[in-house]
Amino acid sequence: MLVTGATGFLGRHLLPALCRAGYLPRALVRRPEAHAWLQRRPVEVVTGDVLDTDALRRAADGVDAVVHAAGVFRFWGDAAQMMRVNAEGTANVLRASHGVRRFIHISTVAVIGSPQPGRLLDETHPPQPADPYQRSKLAAEQQVIQAQHAYGTPVVIVRPGAFYGPLGVYGFNRLFFRDPMRGLIMQMDYGRHVIFPVYVGDVAQGVVLALEHGLAGETYNLCGAPISHRDAFDVVCAEAGLRWPRLSLPGWVGIAAAHGLEALSALTRREPFYPINLRSY
Repeated sequence: MLVTGATGFLGRHLLPALCRAGYLPRALVRRPEAHAWLQRRPVEVVTGDVLDTDALRRAADGVDAVVHAAGVFRFWGDAAQMMRVNAEGTANVLRASHGVRRFIHISTVAVIGSPQPGRLLDETHPPQPADPYQRSKLAAEQQVIQAQHAYGTPVVIVRPGAFYGPLGVYGFNRLFFRDPMRGLIMQMDYGRHVIFPVYVGDVAQGVVLALEHGLAGETYNLCGAPISHRDAFDVVCAEAGLRWPRLSLPGWVGIAAAHGLEALSALTRREPFYPINLRSY
């Protein structure tokens, strides 16, 4: 079995879950020397990435299944790079994996983008991506579906919600855990917006179940119960015993501040603390 993205946030939990399930994964890793923990697992390592077609051919040689979890997730950055890694990289992995019995593609529920009001947000909801990351992940899904139609590749698409848990420092972990622990709790539109969190260990187990029981051609949302930002902060503050003041702001203030921070980032070339793409979340 080939696993891409094995050293990412999900990958750090996915490889142990696959090993516990009895699999012997082969991991495609850009810099194995930076991940000594791989040596403590029964994992075969191939050096390379999803844009390296030669490395992909070596990594996929003889495997019967692929879990494609590699990708770039940022709220800010080079849109062309996201498309290149997330969409073109997926096409490269699919080409190298021709003939496998199962191809599990890790997407994201964020491809929905801007949900239609009053409609159940299930796997049939039409995607309306609202930022470069979401567009690149939807383009990757389209590559997967095309491979199924063109080559009969038995694909399963898994769309997790917002990961949280150990070993991650970005996204939900930063906004709902790290920032509050540092005394910074900011709620846009008074915390009324909804998020779909999911524990990263549950995502790893869900991928194993998709590998073993998922139906070819199906897409599966993999989320916990939806929760408002206000309620999520309530839980975190109660569990951590936090008594910091909570700043609630109307959305237009957050958007104006994000635009200002984006302008500053054009000079510093560093991701702003609150990028404008956060508005779609």
